[in-house]
Amino acid sequence: TQTQYTEKQIKAEFEKLHKFLQQEEAARLAALREEEEQKSQMLKDKIEKLTKEIAQCTVEDPELPSGALIDVAKHLGNLPFQVWEKMLEMVQYTPVTFDPNTAGSALMLTDDLTAVTISKEPLDVPGNPERFDPFAGVLGSQGLSSGTHSWEVHVEGRAFWAVGVVKESTNRKGKLSVHQSGGYWAIHLKKGEYSACDRSWTPLKLERKPKRIRVQLDYDKGEVSFYDPSDMSHIHTFKDTFTERLFPFMSPLLNETQACPGPLRICCLNVVIERDVNR
Repeated sequence: TQTQYTEKQIKAEFEKLHKFLQQEEAARLAALREEEEQKSQMLKDKIEKLTKEIAQCTVEDPELPSGALIDVAKHLGNLPFQVWEKMLEMVQYTPVTFDPNTAGSALMLTDDLTAVTISKEPLDVPGNPERFDPFAGVLGSQGLSSGTHSWEVHVEGRAFWAVGVVKESTNRKGKLSVHQSGGYWAIHLKKGEYSACDRSWTPLKLERKPKRIRVQLDYDKGEVSFYDPSDMSHIHTFKDTFTERLFPFMSPLLNETQACPGPLRICCLNVVIERDVNR
């Protein structure tokens, strides 16, 4: 069932985090023990030296050598923050994740809901109103109703695809009109040709085949723009008036001539931590 599958995935993700924390704890305790051994050996050597000097009656009052104590601050200072910062190296953030309840039965999503491809066999899925049927489309999980938003889609390896946004109320059943008048603002690649899915299916002339497509939505201005993020060259911009929520939209489209098509994948963002030392 959906509940069992979702529970399994939640447990799997937390298991990864638990494993990381256990490994990090073990590494930090090992570092503490290593420092303890080093400091103990240093004190042992100092004691041996003092013992020899005492025997020769040449020693002054012994002093504790510099650096003999455990560097407690190194091990405990900002410990939770340091561990959290290191966790960023193992986790990924994507600005869009797919809603599996909207995916057509011909589609297969990855467990992290960031990539989609054509399934070898149609999946047995509920016929809920939100789902595309029979069209091979899928929507992002979060609706957008104001502001600016952007995300990038990895399209390399696929000869057929469509990428863009769709309005919430658009029809998802039966034969669809995947163009601007039908509530879709998208571009697609089909049979080697790029097109804007507007009323006239405007051909797009690209200097090179992009590996990624950047979708940029300015809801308040009524603009959906597409770029090649390798050099931010402009591909196409739709202009319209938006009156309801929009959702990221993707379709790998059906292509029987391509034996091993790659997936459409939402690209991860680099997460950067900035420390404001003046606050």
